Amino acid sequence: MLRAMFGVMTRAKSVKNRTTSLARLNIELAKLEAKQKATAIGTGSGLAALAGVLVVYAIGFAFAAAAAGLSEALSLWLSLLIVAGILFLVAAIVVFLAVRFFKKASPPTPDQALEEAARTLGTFESHV
Repeated sequence: MLRAMFGVMTRAKSVKNRTTSLARLNIELAKLEAKQKATAIGTGSGLAALAGVLVVYAIGFAFAAAAAGLSEALSLWLSLLIVAGILFLVAAIVVFLAVRFFKKASPPTPDQALEEAARTLGTFESHV
């Protein structure tokens, strides 16, 4: 009887250790996911800020092109307008990349860790 009781206690301790280990691994997975998503949000924010700066420069070049077009021959303002168009194009590409990074990080929940926790819980419930 004592031997059987000791075996049950050993198994219970083993289950407790495994459960603790699984919980720690799930927390580690959640931290890793959060770090990846925070990095993506940071990159997206940086790209969006860059796009904003490029748009400000493009607007400046557009005004300079209009002023040069009023006072100069066609070649000068046309060249400034081309530069402004290129800056708008680059800003549009940067905005596109920023949106991709934001979508990659949204929503900022650790999906993989939650799925793993649900699977673990389901396994425990099916064996108990």
